[in-house]
Amino acid sequence: MGGIFGTISQKDCVNDLFYGTDYNSHLGTRRAGMVTFDKERGFNRSIHSLERSYFRSKFEDDLDKFCGNQGIGVISDTDPQPIIVNSHLGRYAVVTVAKVNNLTDIADDLLKNRMHLSELSANTLNQTELVALLINMGDTFVEGINNVYRRIKGSCSMLILTEDGIIAARDFLGRTPLIIGHKEGAYAVSSESSCFPNLDYDTVRDIAPGEIVRLRADGVEVLQQSSGKQQVCSFLWVYYGFPTSAYENINVEEARERNGRMMGEEDDTPADFVCGIPDSGVGMAVGYAQGHNIPYRRAVLKYTPTWPRSFTPSDQARRNLVAKMKLIPNKAFLKGQRVVFCDDSIVRGTQLRDNVRTFFDAGAKEVHVRISCPPLVYGCPFIGFTSQKSDMELITRRIIDEFEGDGPKNLEKYATTDSPEYQRMVDEIARRLGLSTLRFAKLETLVKSIGLPKCKLCTHCFDGSSYVL
Repeated sequence: MGGIFGTISQKDCVNDLFYGTDYNSHLGTRRAGMVTFDKERGFNRSIHSLERSYFRSKFEDDLDKFCGNQGIGVISDTDPQPIIVNSHLGRYAVVTVAKVNNLTDIADDLLKNRMHLSELSANTLNQTELVALLINMGDTFVEGINNVYRRIKGSCSMLILTEDGIIAARDFLGRTPLIIGHKEGAYAVSSESSCFPNLDYDTVRDIAPGEIVRLRADGVEVLQQSSGKQQVCSFLWVYYGFPTSAYENINVEEARERNGRMMGEEDDTPADFVCGIPDSGVGMAVGYAQGHNIPYRRAVLKYTPTWPRSFTPSDQARRNLVAKMKLIPNKAFLKGQRVVFCDDSIVRGTQLRDNVRTFFDAGAKEVHVRISCPPLVYGCPFIGFTSQKSDMELITRRIIDEFEGDGPKNLEKYATTDSPEYQRMVDEIARRLGLSTLRFAKLETLVKSIGLPKCKLCTHCFDGSSYVL
């Protein structure tokens, strides 16, 4: 996914920019960048890889070279950012949280019109550079941003650092969030509201879908009203969001607890206690304990000193190893016990399978797993909630493919809770992972726990539904 942060102040903004960007580190794994603007020194930029280290350790030595009262930062799961641009709109920098599915088609069209595109390694186009070129096709920033909205298939939220403030534009359908914060003499905008309290900002409001605003140190100017359409990613509350964050005024941890509580109330499985898989399974487990009326115990813990959540290698083999090394079971709690483990989702199933073996090896009598969302039957074309290159990396799709053979697959049957096909798929997942029982949240339970109407949530990865403009 990725996260972005920007701030503009009457004073120097570098410390706020550094820590504000760092507070988005759980949203991306590959690269990070910051850029500031100072009237005397202009734009100063730094970009680093995060694949073998953390944001703070990479950027601390760069802080002295930054100066200015405004800046933007990014934690990127894709390309190197920020991009600095010279155009008829002036000199500016841009960062994005985007997934551009028609990247090659747009690039081919731009090249036919004699525009220039750089390339990354492995001949991969930089989608943030492409977004900048689309912006430059407008007579104003607002026209250019709307050109981005019209041309791309996927999603795109962005921050643009100009000499006259920060322009923030949320994805046209609001799939990814942007939240405004304020303190005396300064404004900020972030993918995560959890960055505001420790920097002394108060949350002002969410930028609405398709809305474009300009932040200055003394206020926020609306440049374009909302599109009036909304498809915010429901996976924000399931996995991505930091527990203290809120989107659309709905707190992440409260939503997870509500979800777990409803699942616990519906579950009739005898168990001795419930445990959450750190980090995003913990809130659900707390709610499940309340709903099922059993104790919550920390039978597995994450070794945080050297394995923070933000450290997630992009290589899948290393990711599996790191996931295993992060979690340490408590044998004193597990021995001879019937345990319910709560987790956010099952993608490939590799990590959970390894965890289950560890729990049984530690002495657990039964291992029951409860997942806070429905099965992921469809790949995500809008955000890319996982790094999978193919839908066949989803354990659900591999099983469906084996069940159905070479013929057409009716995915809707497998995505329909309690259908024979759904139950057969879930039973097979449980068998492959070595579970005593496995249950997923119903889609209606997840939607109810979030508290927004389903028509305002993107649930494509669960049921295949897509909003048609």
